[in-house]
Amino acid sequence: MKLGNENTRGSLLGSTLLIAGSCIGIGTLGLPVNTAMAGFLPAVAMFLVSWLFMMSTGLLLLEVNLHFKKDANLITMADRLLGKAGQAAAWFLFLFLFYCIMVAYSAGSGELVADFVEEVFSLDIPKWLGSVGFVTILGIIVYFGAFAVDRLNRILMGGLILTYFMLVMLGVPHVRREFLSYVDWSQCIWAIPVMIISFGYHNLIPSLTTYLDFNANRMRLSIILGSAIPLVGYIIWEWIILGVIPHEEFAKAMQEGNMVTHTLKTVVGRAWIVDIMEYFAFFAIITSFIGVALSFVDFLADGFQIKKDRTGKLIITSMALGPPLFFSLLYPKLFIQALNYAGGFGAVILFGVLPALMAWVGRYRKKLWDKMILPGGKFTLVLIILFGCSVFALQLINALNLVGK
Repeated sequence: MKLGNENTRGSLLGSTLLIAGSCIGIGTLGLPVNTAMAGFLPAVAMFLVSWLFMMSTGLLLLEVNLHFKKDANLITMADRLLGKAGQAAAWFLFLFLFYCIMVAYSAGSGELVADFVEEVFSLDIPKWLGSVGFVTILGIIVYFGAFAVDRLNRILMGGLILTYFMLVMLGVPHVRREFLSYVDWSQCIWAIPVMIISFGYHNLIPSLTTYLDFNANRMRLSIILGSAIPLVGYIIWEWIILGVIPHEEFAKAMQEGNMVTHTLKTVVGRAWIVDIMEYFAFFAIITSFIGVALSFVDFLADGFQIKKDRTGKLIITSMALGPPLFFSLLYPKLFIQALNYAGGFGAVILFGVLPALMAWVGRYRKKLWDKMILPGGKFTLVLIILFGCSVFALQLINALNLVGK
């Protein structure tokens, strides 16, 4: 995505909102399910830790990007600083991350579409048909490119913002203090992978750096503010959802891989707040899906050098959307697991450990620059790398436990 050129000063507000918008998406539908067993206060603490980690790694990626200037995507930066092994790792992690996210979208869409068709047309359709219809229709829009996606996204973002504020206003009177008082700190670490993927904006940094004319101060501010907006929104969201739904209900949702919309419907029944929640979920999953799908299609086209003619676009769109749809149909309960794998295996290494390693090599081994965007020197870099590896290890343990059951 090219937002501007070297002579364009760009908009600080626009860059901030782009970062915020790329964070807020389908993660909102999985976050309450993942955090409920820990409770509201531990969830807030983990949100702050995850935000600090992802904000810091975003600043590190900016630091690296400012050195390479033009045409420096994540793959290129990894190649130049970490060699062919780093480039191969970045390639693999990028593919893994985006495919996990697309699997989550495909799996989650089936339930939303089936509920929508039942409510509007009184027809009971299987979830797999909902997933196929969702991916096919939006895949056609993605095939027609950025212009079609942009026009649809503007309408959907308006709906997303409107339904979010309606949910907050309608939900506040139903929040119960005793639900929010539940605390189990031992469960909070398992929520970190989904939280990390919910603060993912790093793939935008090269484009936004160009857009803001490589102005380090403006980019630093847009990263801090742009990632802080979702932080506030997520905490309010958690307060509403965990304050309305008893925490016992979330255990079933976690086991069955359901989104929070299904859990709310089970507890509240058919009510206005449930209807608006489903509309919010609908807007959230579509706005996230088309943005990620479009960038993934562009990544595959550049990586495999596929020309974007009619045949080429059909091939790369099928490559981006076909495998995730296939896996979501085989394993329809993959929504929560796919988000966990995306955050715990993909994002934490690609957008966490990798930027810290590149900054270390650029600063201290190759001595390519001496101006640091993120303060703290080697101590901060070591802390980030250790935290990222710890989250990876926790997710690996969790995955092995699931396989063993």
